[in-house]
Amino acid sequence: MSISSEMGHSHVFLGSDHSRNERRIWLVIALTAVMMVVEIGAGSVYGSMALIADGWHMSTHASAMLISALAYLYARRHAHNARFTFGTGKLGDLAGFASAIVLAGIALLMGWESLQRLFNPVAINFREAIAIAVAGLIVNLVSAWLLRGDHGHDHHGHSHAHEHHHDHDHAPGGKDNNLRSAYIHVIADAMTSVLAIAALLLGSRFGWTFLDPLMGIVGGLVILQWSWSLLRASGAILLDFIPVGEDLPDEIREAIETGEDRITDLHVWQVGPGHHAAIVAVATPMSRDPAFYKARLADIHELSHVTVEVTVDKAA
Repeated sequence: MSISSEMGHSHVFLGSDHSRNERRIWLVIALTAVMMVVEIGAGSVYGSMALIADGWHMSTHASAMLISALAYLYARRHAHNARFTFGTGKLGDLAGFASAIVLAGIALLMGWESLQRLFNPVAINFREAIAIAVAGLIVNLVSAWLLRGDHGHDHHGHSHAHEHHHDHDHAPGGKDNNLRSAYIHVIADAMTSVLAIAALLLGSRFGWTFLDPLMGIVGGLVILQWSWSLLRASGAILLDFIPVGEDLPDEIREAIETGEDRITDLHVWQVGPGHHAAIVAVATPMSRDPAFYKARLADIHELSHVTVEVTVDKAA
């Protein structure tokens, strides 16, 4: 049995836009925090509960986005830490999962408060409330613009060889669930502002005060659906689940299984945005070096870390 491997190779599997996304999230947090302080301060000075409430609402989204920002920071600082066996690329998915839970909590709280308001209506200062909603919408649209995304086995009597392949230069950007979670937070807030503006305009014109809490319930349900979608996407990556329609395993099989070569074991999983790892066990009647099969996989740019095991089996 002969084993060859590349020692001291890099396991940095961060997304191609990691640094850019990190800077933009910090900028959005700063923008949101300034708006939050202004609203809470003005509400306290002028005795407006609407301003204070909206300010604290923005603070929940700023706190959730802080999870994303800290995840980017931690992943970058520990990208070369050897204790992270496959790098820190999946930390963004963990942050996205946590952020989705926070988003679901916000949606449920929003729905509950809206139900309370529906059955216990309060007087609304329409002019002031509309101004707040418009200001919040502007901040969220600017934030959304900033966060826009480029949205082995041992068989007796056989000989084995292993080889690792690393291709970091060609990995595509991939879907960044950390950025996606921050983006959903600002879009959810923007949608809430749009619904509120519509409800307040109709309420001030026709006296339909019930529309304000009703739109809050609708908004809560939509945000809850977005949260569930993000939970499923990030949770699947954390559990190394291969999504339905993912053709990477098929591409590997098509590249390797030619002639009498066949794959006896295959594992594929995502290790970061645009980066996948794979363990490929090949049975072949001919004695071939793992580099031969590595060359066959060279054109699959999503693969950043590959281990190839070759089993010489005359019965293959």
